[in-house]
Amino acid sequence: MVKKLKLEELNRLSAEQTVLAPKRPVILVLDNVRSALNVGSIFRTADAFGIESVYLCGITACPPHREILKTALGATETVHWKYFSKVEEAALKLKATGYHIAAVEQTDSSVMLNKFIGAEKQALIVGNEIDGVSEEALVHCSSFIEVPQSGAKHSLNVAVCTGIVLWEIISGHSNAEK
Repeated sequence: MVKKLKLEELNRLSAEQTVLAPKRPVILVLDNVRSALNVGSIFRTADAFGIESVYLCGITACPPHREILKTALGATETVHWKYFSKVEEAALKLKATGYHIAAVEQTDSSVMLNKFIGAEKQALIVGNEIDGVSEEALVHCSSFIEVPQSGAKHSLNVAVCTGIVLWEIISGHSNAEK
């Protein structure tokens, strides 16, 4: 019979240890994400994958917003974050510090996620739930990633999409770490 593990049996780092632990050189840029619940979910995913930081831009809600805290379950305390009033400010900072910027967006230049070749220092821009990644952000991107889909819908929830892209890049399933 299978035994479900208790929290103390998972051997996870404490919040304090997580803050001090080495991070993957990946920064998520949230470009005008409307739903604070999505923002909280992305924080939780960022914590799970041990990424460096989350940049919140434009109308994206910031902690300690109640709905972020509801879905983040403490991840706002373990994931570094910074707010930028304009996504261009975040992009310029990333470029100046050597980050390759990729938008997760369907464009005429998009590469399917499983074919994406990332960089050692990678920034991923995810966009608004209705309009996607803004034109202001797209002009700063060196590449564009599309998540393959087979259904009638042409998009995924931004938090779900972020989790898929991070898993693919970090797990090595894509060519990002090869």
